[in-house]
Amino acid sequence: MTDDQNTKPHHHGDLRSALIQAGIALLSEGGKDSLTLRKCAARAGVSHAAPAHHFDGISGLRGAIAQEGFRLFRLSMLNASGTENQSELDHLKAICSGYLNFAIDNPALFDLIFSSAPMEGLESNLKSGTAFSYDVLRKACAPFVQPGQDPMIIETQVWSLIHGYTHLYMASRFGRIDLSHQARGPFDQVVSLLDALVVSNATKA
Repeated sequence: MTDDQNTKPHHHGDLRSALIQAGIALLSEGGKDSLTLRKCAARAGVSHAAPAHHFDGISGLRGAIAQEGFRLFRLSMLNASGTENQSELDHLKAICSGYLNFAIDNPALFDLIFSSAPMEGLESNLKSGTAFSYDVLRKACAPFVQPGQDPMIIETQVWSLIHGYTHLYMASRFGRIDLSHQARGPFDQVVSLLDALVVSNATKA
């Protein structure tokens, strides 16, 4: 047994998860430039060689972190989705709140999951992660799709609105949305554009 094996914790067989969480912590503290295999191993308290047993280089680690990011992104939207008795429009707006709040709470992780940087070996899994998260928005948009209409029309309109606003909001650092407040400034004004969906929906058979 090596010295590293004697002195480093084993994480009870869940070293891969520990390395992913260490990577997320590094991202949160220093952005993408702070993420290296060696720093991740040190943060997790294991040998610098340990990540090689779980990831195919830094791109593999980034991909695994992105997958976890998509899971947390989805949970943020679901947790903000409101009550069962709310209107379909209020539900959609609440999903958008969760979208923005995830970016505010996890700016580096949000940047990573929408990054075009290479994440070799996990392309198919990342596409699945994107779809897994996007399905929350798709279901919230579904009530506003008219008979015979391509759902992507409504979905793209809503996604463009909230994703674009999120990037602008993050650049200006307006602060976190407080869902307990009735008035939430620019966010409420921007998402009021979604009210037009109700008008369109009224023409449904």
